[in-house]
Amino acid sequence: MINAKDSKNTFYILNSKQDIPLVLIHGVGLNHKIWDPQINSFNNTVLAYDILGHGKTPLTKSDINFDDFSSQLLNLINELEFEKVHLVGFSIGSLIARNFACNYNDRLETLTLLCSVYQRSKEQQQIVNDRFELSKKSRSLSKQALKRWFTDDYINKNPNIYEKISSMLEKNNIENFLKVYRLFVEHRDDEKFENIKTKTLVMTGENDIGSTPEMSSKLSEKITGSKVKIVSSGKHLCSIECADDVNNAIKEHIKNE
Repeated sequence: MINAKDSKNTFYILNSKQDIPLVLIHGVGLNHKIWDPQINSFNNTVLAYDILGHGKTPLTKSDINFDDFSSQLLNLINELEFEKVHLVGFSIGSLIARNFACNYNDRLETLTLLCSVYQRSKEQQQIVNDRFELSKKSRSLSKQALKRWFTDDYINKNPNIYEKISSMLEKNNIENFLKVYRLFVEHRDDEKFENIKTKTLVMTGENDIGSTPEMSSKLSEKITGSKVKIVSSGKHLCSIECADDVNNAIKEHIKNE
C-alpha cells in the first residue's frame, strides 16, 4: 500500500497494477476503509481516499458544495498523473461522482453510481430531514444507521463489521460531519446529466430503503445509455454484505474499456 498525504488529501493506493485505475469514493460519516472487500478483487490499480472532512483529510471551509469535492478528486488524480479512471461512488460518494462526471466527463473511462439517491418523495425527504435534525440536536451519529445499511442476519453473523463501521461513525468530527451531511440531505438532483457521456452503471441493493431500486431506475433514465443492476437481498452497504455480487457487476461493467 502506498499511503500519501498532503495539505488537501489523504489517499491510499491499494493494489498498484498496470491498468486504468479504479477510484473509490466512500459515503458520509465513513472513510476509505469501507472498500476493504474491493481492494484485492480487481486487476487494476485501486485508489481509495478520504473525502473532505473525513478520515485524515481536513475540512477548513465553513461553506462547502459538491464542486469542492470534485476539485479534491481532480487535484488528486492530476497529482497521481491518472489520465482516465474508472470511478465508483457510494451514497454521497455517488453524488460526488455525478458532479465530477458532469464537469470532467473526459477524465472518466467508466462511471459506477452505487446506492445513489434520486428524486426523493416528500415522505422520503422528510425522513432524511428528521435524521439530520436529530444529529444536530444530539451532536452524535446514531448507530441505528447500521440497521438500514445491513440485514439483521448479516450483523448477527459479522459483529466485527458492526464494530468496524460503528467505530468509523464515532470517530467523526461532528462539525465536519454535519457540513457534509447537510449537502446529502439538501441535494436536489440538479446536475447536468446530459454532460455524462461515459459508460455508466447505476446499482443499489434490493432492500435499500434510502437509495431504492426505483430511484436507480429513474436515475438511469436520465443518463444516456446507462444500465441498472439491483443486488439481490442487498441493503445500503451491499458493497460489503454482497461484495462478490457488487464486485462482479463492476468487473463486467469496466472490462474491455
